[in-house]
Amino acid sequence: MTGMRGTVRRTRWRIGVVTGAVALLVAGLGMTTAGSAQAASGCRVAYQVSSQWQGGFSANVGVTNLGDPLNGWQLTWTFPSGQRVTQAWNATVTSAGDDVTAANVGYNAAIATNATVSFGFNGSWSGANTNPTSFALNGVACTGSTGPTTAPPTSTPPPTTPPPAGDAMAAVAAMQPGWNLGNSLDATGADETSWGNPRITEALLDNVKAQGFKSIRIPVTWSAHLGGAPGYTIEAAYLNRVKEVVGWALADGFYVMVNIHHDSWQWIANMPTDRSGVLARYNAIWTQLASSFRSSSPKLVFESVNEPQFTGSSGDAQNATLLNELNTSFHTIVRQSGGNNATRLLVLPTLHTSSDQPRVDELLTTFNALRDPNLIATVHYYGYWPFSVNIAGGTHFDATAQKDLTDSFDRVYNAFVAKGIPVILGEYGLLGFDRNTGTIEQGEKLKFFEYLGHYARTKKITTMLWDNGQHLGRTTFQWSDPELIAQIRSSWTTRSGTASTDLVFNAKANPITAKAITLNLNGTSFLGLRQGNTDLVQGTDYTVSGNQLTLTASALTRLSGNRAYGVNAVLSARFSQGVPWRINVLTYDRPILGNATGTTASFAVPTQFRGDQLATMEAKYADGSNAGPQNWTSFKEFDRTFAPNYGTNVITLTSDFFAEVNDNAPVTLTFHFWSGEKVTYKVTRSGSAVTGTVG
Repeated sequence: MTGMRGTVRRTRWRIGVVTGAVALLVAGLGMTTAGSAQAASGCRVAYQVSSQWQGGFSANVGVTNLGDPLNGWQLTWTFPSGQRVTQAWNATVTSAGDDVTAANVGYNAAIATNATVSFGFNGSWSGANTNPTSFALNGVACTGSTGPTTAPPTSTPPPTTPPPAGDAMAAVAAMQPGWNLGNSLDATGADETSWGNPRITEALLDNVKAQGFKSIRIPVTWSAHLGGAPGYTIEAAYLNRVKEVVGWALADGFYVMVNIHHDSWQWIANMPTDRSGVLARYNAIWTQLASSFRSSSPKLVFESVNEPQFTGSSGDAQNATLLNELNTSFHTIVRQSGGNNATRLLVLPTLHTSSDQPRVDELLTTFNALRDPNLIATVHYYGYWPFSVNIAGGTHFDATAQKDLTDSFDRVYNAFVAKGIPVILGEYGLLGFDRNTGTIEQGEKLKFFEYLGHYARTKKITTMLWDNGQHLGRTTFQWSDPELIAQIRSSWTTRSGTASTDLVFNAKANPITAKAITLNLNGTSFLGLRQGNTDLVQGTDYTVSGNQLTLTASALTRLSGNRAYGVNAVLSARFSQGVPWRINVLTYDRPILGNATGTTASFAVPTQFRGDQLATMEAKYADGSNAGPQNWTSFKEFDRTFAPNYGTNVITLTSDFFAEVNDNAPVTLTFHFWSGEKVTYKVTRSGSAVTGTVG
C-alpha cells in the first residue's frame, strides 16, 4: 500500500522506448515467447538518410534478424540531435522526446532468420541531423552478431520446455491464504524499524504460519540501499537481511513473494521524464535479485513492482507502454538468469494494481505477448472508496459497496482466471485502517470481510491480507481484533451468517419495545440466540419469520438490566456454519454537546455520548453549500476531519478540517449517530481561533 491512491488523469498519447545507457531493454508487444530463453538473437540495422532539406529529412531503415525467427518486433533508438519523426510508413512509430519506437504493422510482423524488414519515415531537424548510434530489436542491442536474448545466464541455462500451464494455477491455489509483512522491509528509512515496527524475527513468521497462512508477501523498498549509477549495487548488508527473512519464511514452508515496493512512487514514477535512468536502476535491481535468488526454492515468487504509477505522463496510452516495458524487462531478466528462475512464478501488476477494465485489458495484452505459463496477475482491493474510508455517507457495506467488490473480482476472473491465468489479490483491507481500524463500524467491517473472502474463493482468487502491524502484534503475536480475524479465517473455507446490524439501541427515555433485525443467512440456517452460555428461548425471547429476527420487549427489558448507558448485553446469533454474529444491546439517550473555544490546531466539542456511537458528520455553510475538505460531499471523512473519543467525552475536529473552512463563515455540523439520532452544532473559524456553539 502506498497511501497515494486517487483519481488517475485519463488522456491519450502514445510513447516509445529508450535505448542508450540501459544495459537491457525489452519493450512493447510481440516479444519472443517465454520458454525460449536460450533462443539465438541478434540483429543488424541499416539506417540511411535518403534525402534532406532545411528542417526536414527522409530516412530508410532496414532491420535484419540474425537470430531465431520473430513474430512481432519493435525497434528502439534515441535521436542524438533532437530530431523528430513526423510521418512513417511500413511501421507504427511513436516517440517520447528523443526516444523512438518503431513497431511492426500487421503484414510485416514476421521476420525469418537472416531476413530483412524495411520501413521509412519523414522527420524534422534543427542544427544537426546526426544518425543514431545504437538500436535495439525487441530489447536486444543490434551489434551485427548473435547471442542470447539478454545478458547471458550466470550458470545453468533454463530448460527449453516450460512446465504445464496448470502448475501455476495449482501453486497459486496452494498460496491461499496469504499475509503481508507490511511497514517493515518496505519502510523508506534507514532500516526496517524506521516506520515503527520492530525487527522481523523468526518467531513472528512462525506465529504467522501457526495462524493458518500459506503464503507471505514481503514488500521491500530498495531506494535507500542502492549505490550510484551505473551499477546501482544493493547494499550487501541489506540484501543479506532480505535473504535472511526470505530464508526463514521458506523454512517455515511458506510461499514467499518479494517485490520492488515503495520505489514505485519514489523514483519509478519518474519514468515519463527519466526513462533511461529509471530503467537502468530497475533493471539493475532485478538483475541482482535474480542472481541472488536463482537457486532458491520454487516457492519463492517475484513480483515486478508494487502499485506502479507514473507522474506527469500523458495518459493511459503512455502509462500502458511504460508498465509493459517494466513488466517485460523484469520477465526477461529473471528468465535469462537461469537456475530456478527459468520457471519461477512471476507476478505482474496492472497500473495502480487497479481492477478497472482498461487496466486489466492492458495487462492481459502483456500476458498474451509473453505467453509464459508461469505468470500470475495481481491487483489490490481496498473496497468501495466511500465505504473504505467512511466518507460521503458510506457508513454501510450496502448493495453499492458489494457490487463494487463483485464487479472488481468478476473483471479479473473473466480476464485471467477463466483463461487459466492465476490471480493474486496482493493486498486487501480497508483504507480507513491506515488511520484507525475503528473508522468503519465493527459489524459493517465484518460483513465486508466475510463477503470478500467468500467471493474471492468463488472466483479462485488467492488473497493476501495487508497488515502493517495494525492487525497481528509483531512481538505479542496477538490479534488486535480477534473478532475480525475469526471472520476472515472462517471466510477462507465457508460462509457465515450476518445481519443488518450488530447494534440494538433502546432509548432510556422511552419504554422498551420489540426490535427487528434482518438476517443475512448467506446459505446458512439460523440455529438460535445465546447470551454467554445460556440459550435464549424462541417464542419468548425472540421470534424468527423468514429472515426477520425479532427480539421481544420482555427479553430486551431483562437484558437491559438497570439500563445504564452503553452495552447492557451481548448476544450471539448462531448459524449452521461459520462464526456467530455478535449483537450488542445498548441503552442510550440523545447525545448532548457543549459550547467550546479552541484553535484550528486543537478543537474539541464536549460531548455526552450517553451510550450512543458516532457514525459520520456533515458540514455545511449557511447557504447550504458544503464546507471542509472534499466539498463535493457534505459528509466528511471519518478520523481525517473528525473523530470521537469516548474515553474523554469529546469529538475532535482536526486541523485538516479547518484548513479548508472559510474564515468567519459559520459552519453547521450535523453529527449522525448509529442510534439514528442527529445533533447539530455550529463552528466559526476566525483566523486560527475557533468557537463552537450548540444549536
